[in-house]
Amino acid sequence: MSDICSLADLLDVYPQPSALAAKKEIARIDRQARAFIERSSFLVIATADADGWPDASPRGDPAGFVAVEDESRLLMPDRPGNNRVDSFKNLVANPKIGMLFFVPGHEHSLRINGEARILTDETLRKRFAVNGRPARAVVEVTARQVFFHCGKSLIRAGLWNPEHWPSRDGLASLGRAIADQVPGIDADKAEQAVANSIRDGLY
Repeated sequence: MSDICSLADLLDVYPQPSALAAKKEIARIDRQARAFIERSSFLVIATADADGWPDASPRGDPAGFVAVEDESRLLMPDRPGNNRVDSFKNLVANPKIGMLFFVPGHEHSLRINGEARILTDETLRKRFAVNGRPARAVVEVTARQVFFHCGKSLIRAGLWNPEHWPSRDGLASLGRAIADQVPGIDADKAEQAVANSIRDGLY
């Protein structure tokens, strides 16, 4: 097997993109991107620390939870989690962010790359409150690259087609998986901790 070690090696394997693919990137959140974001209930954000070590983290809430402020800016509320704050540690060191938006059942996705700030203004946090609980913080993203991603990967995966979903038999619950991975963790206590967190800590 040969490694690809240079741009020349890469271009020997992959031809130039089509004109459509090459030209689809824009630098603003237009009406098509806005409509997609308003219907999105799930996205994955990508960040990296100062040394370039990457991290990808899921974010989800009711459709439209990421607010489009204008053609350049998005606001994404942060909800209670495990307090590892890996993404936020990265953004403090390196504000660049990638966002991949999904609309359930839709074959295409939307990619936005930009720069982020973590805001804790009380009025802003209250704007994104759920059940009377403000967001912990709000991430403001200034978009630099905006483009739709073709649906081939989702189509190949059958992601939205239950007939293509694999059996979940044999997959451990979160608590038991962690207990199996980490010595000294009691599986039953881990299960209860996960259940309590979901019951009491969604918002």
